[in-house]
Amino acid sequence: MKGKLEPSERQKLIEEGKNLKEALTTLEEDLVKLRDELQIEAQCIPNLTHPDVPIGWEDSSKLRNMVGSPRKFDFPVKDHLQIGKELDLFDFDAAAEVSGSKFYYLKNEAVMLEMALVNWTLTEVMKRGFTPLTTPEIVRSSVVEKCGFQPRGENTQVYSIEDSDQCLIGTAEIPVGGIHMDSIVAESALPLKYVAFSHCFRTEAGAAGTATRGLYRVHQFSKVEMFILCRQEESDMYHEELIKIEEDLFSSLGLHFKILDMATGDLGAPAYRKFDVEAWMPGLERYGEISSASNCTDYQSRRLGIRYRPSESPSTTSKKGKTNLAATKFVHTLNATACAIPRMLVCLLENFQQEDGSVIIPHPLRPFMGGVEAIYPKSR
Repeated sequence: MKGKLEPSERQKLIEEGKNLKEALTTLEEDLVKLRDELQIEAQCIPNLTHPDVPIGWEDSSKLRNMVGSPRKFDFPVKDHLQIGKELDLFDFDAAAEVSGSKFYYLKNEAVMLEMALVNWTLTEVMKRGFTPLTTPEIVRSSVVEKCGFQPRGENTQVYSIEDSDQCLIGTAEIPVGGIHMDSIVAESALPLKYVAFSHCFRTEAGAAGTATRGLYRVHQFSKVEMFILCRQEESDMYHEELIKIEEDLFSSLGLHFKILDMATGDLGAPAYRKFDVEAWMPGLERYGEISSASNCTDYQSRRLGIRYRPSESPSTTSKKGKTNLAATKFVHTLNATACAIPRMLVCLLENFQQEDGSVIIPHPLRPFMGGVEAIYPKSR
């Protein structure tokens, strides 16, 4: 086109250029569509699993540890619903009118107990070098997906906001995971340890008939979550640290619980390995999950784009005299529940109920409740 051309030849080349431009636009549109389709398919692929993880469904999970023993009662045991009604601690009926089923009002000492649990848990975990956070509770759908959760679909656990690309969080793991999204973290800054308080929102789709009464399975709750970003070779060690923190917390409250190494069928997409904590709930007459600790290796960090540059790796010098930095690596991410309030309330009310209708407050929580030692029936 820059040379001397006959007008007819020039016009022919102009038309050819237009055709190429139109064809390129079509190809680029197809490429975007194919990339989206590939992303959707790729998100269906779960993480690899640790070689020691038992293969099978939940009933194939292995007992890792049993802590304490069930309390012996010499009077009829009540469940937390009956205890809460007699002590005027929560109101499900009013919440059902206001918000729908699986919502609740906490009242009186139950409110103080929630605040005490949150503050005590934060204090204890911060002693172990964790940075406290409160988080956004609305996040972009893309961040939810990058953390390994599906914000859309028939059985999604995620509440999506209509006509937007945003969702309510089901766990603080999601906004905490996004803090360092698309960044290179200095290796000297690792590990990064966070303990985050947030409210959590879950649809509980497909959960009908699975211990749905009372506080055990609800749509909204408060939770304190631990989250670690670390070097790849250290994630197994920090997984052990997280489950040890959970064990220390629940033991100090006087709970009887077991720790399970969960089978492959119960891991969920992001988890390489997951330990669940199930506490004895005498009113429900069974063990119920109160916590879990997961090592997600680089499953989330690849999607979130969180890397670190090894400081000890040898750098090379190019022919032009420029220093080439060592290649970056993806961090490993881990998360663990320090305290999920509703299920902890179930445990405390049912395990520490007394024959006279009162409930004893565990010693570690009393300073955070203004010295209150027990919850007593209200005088009529």
